[in-house]
Order: sequence, then structure tokens, then C-alpha cells
Amino acid sequence: MATYAIGDLQGCYEPLQRLLSKLKFDPTRDHLWFCGDLVNRGPQSLECLRFVRDLGHRGQTVLGNHDLHLLAIHFGHASPRGSDTISDILEAPDRDSLMDWLRHQPLVHYDAALNWCMSHAGVPPMWSARKARKLAQEVEAVLQNDCQSFFEHMYGNQPDVWDNNLTGPDRLRVIVNYLTRMRFIDASGRLDLVTKEGAGAAPEGFFPWFRHPSRKTRHKRLLFGHWAALEGETGTENVWALDTGCVWGAKLTALRLEDGQRFQVDASE
Repeated sequence: MATYAIGDLQGCYEPLQRLLSKLKFDPTRDHLWFCGDLVNRGPQSLECLRFVRDLGHRGQTVLGNHDLHLLAIHFGHASPRGSDTISDILEAPDRDSLMDWLRHQPLVHYDAALNWCMSHAGVPPMWSARKARKLAQEVEAVLQNDCQSFFEHMYGNQPDVWDNNLTGPDRLRVIVNYLTRMRFIDASGRLDLVTKEGAGAAPEGFFPWFRHPSRKTRHKRLLFGHWAALEGETGTENVWALDTGCVWGAKLTALRLEDGQRFQVDASE
């Protein structure tokens, strides 16, 4: 039995199947974790979504920004963008059941016994893994019960720094932005949500979130996706970047959690 964590699929279903073949994945014994962004930009978002859902208890995913964008469109609070490739989902006969399943997925998966914590963009340095999971649950409760109100206020870059006293939509929005959109951060925890290049492109006063000198999760093992420009490298102990740009023609990556071994396939054969 093995557990494999896999980077952003973004509709790359065919490479996923080649990767699983390379892993000799056994759906009766093995488990798959996904770092979010199951959909969008790639050609087979519907197949990816159905596959992960149908894994049942053998699969675990967290929500990414593209997954939330799909849900916002489904619930009428956003319109498809020119680069979106999710029309197959929006026209699918099982659309409603897929969207109901998707909105019940977590933003953070934390296994304290195994000392692994997974979220789409990472864990901001001022939060412990337990706090990240607790704050994620605040968003999940609204998403699963009052999602219309949630999506009405989800988009936006403000507030850009955490404050325990935040309430309402501002509190939920900044939690979502940390967990699904974060790349660069300053010493106070303020987000830069504009810069998308690699770790060396940090704006003045900012640095990659995982290099914060006082990061509270430095003794936890963290998995994240979202940041393809890192090319899978963080240079930081216990922090694994799994988005290796499959949707951009690079590679799809899996990490075996039992021993830290990486497996990859090219985006195209």
C-alpha cells in the first residue's frame, strides 16, 4: 500500500493515466492525494473531475483557485474567461452532482499522525498547520451551506494581510487567498498577488512564503501546488512543490509519501 501526492492536473487526464501506470497504482490498495486545481486550461477537465470523485475514500483533494472559479461560474457569480476550458463540465449531464461533490472538498488536508499537511498554495508563515485547518473549516462551512453568499464576495485582493479580528466576507476572502493564491509574502504576512514568476522574482521586501524565517510550520511536512514557475524546487526542508507545469507542456509529478521518491511523466509522449 502506498500514498502518492500529485501536482495540479488542470485537465491533464491523459498524462495522469500514464503517471498512474508508471506508479503501478492499485485502486484497491493505494491512495492518491491531489494538490488542487483539478480543472481548467487543459483539455480534459471533466475526465479529471470524474476520476478523482470516483476514487472515493482512496482519493483526497483540496480546493484550488481554478476549482473555486468553476464553482463560482456554476453558481452564477462569475463568467467563463477566454482561457477557461471548462465548458465540458458546464454541459455535462452530471454537472450538478459533480459541483456538489466539489464544494464539499476541503481547503486543507492535515494528517497529524503522518505529519503531512496539504493545501493548494501553501500555509502562510504565521499559521500553524492546525490553525490553517481550523480557518479552512470556516470557509468550508459557508461553502457547503451558504455558497451563494460565499461566491458573491469571493473575488478580490483585499484585505492582503491576516488579522484575527477580521469578520465576514473579508475574513473568508483572505483565508481563501492565502490557501489558494499565495506565492510571495512579506515579513508581516502581507500578500503580493500579482507576481507569478519564480522564486527569484520577488518584489522588493517580499520573498516566497516558505522562506519566512519564523514560519510556524517549519517542522511539518508541507505539500502544495499552484506555483509551476518553481519547477518543483523550493530549496526548503520539509516543503514539496508539486506543480511542475504539466498544463504548460512540462511534467506531471507524484511524490510517494512513505519515502519521498518522485515520479514524473512528460505532458505529452
